[in-house]
Amino acid sequence: VVTLKASQRAVKRCCPGNTKMKYIAAYMLLALGGKENPSNDDIKSLLEKVGVEVDAEKLEALGKAVEGKSIDELIADGKAKMKAIAGAGGSGGGSGGAGGAAAAEEAKEEEEEEEEVDVGGGGLFGGEEGGAY
Repeated sequence: VVTLKASQRAVKRCCPGNTKMKYIAAYMLLALGGKENPSNDDIKSLLEKVGVEVDAEKLEALGKAVEGKSIDELIADGKAKMKAIAGAGGSGGGSGGAGGAAAAEEAKEEEEEEEEVDVGGGGLFGGEEGGAY
């Protein structure tokens, strides 16, 4: 359960240079705290309690963006967008990691395929096979 004090501290610390993220953080904290669909007034109240000057246009834009959606839907939409962004990255960066993963997979397979062979010590260490020297 997210308490009001914890929400206030989190919003206050969140994204000092990005006020848009503070609106989103306030919405998410209110939703996670049990408010199923936080209203613009709820968000405004939380932001004002932590000293954030509320921009009515940004608040209205957030309200329109989340209208009629549950927090679970918003998170799922966000994950899908992040996957799309991650997949659209530069041409060289992603393939290097995949090659490393493939090499690690091959090495693992080789380890599994190796069988133990007893080469014996020929009594080198005073074992049963050769007696003491």
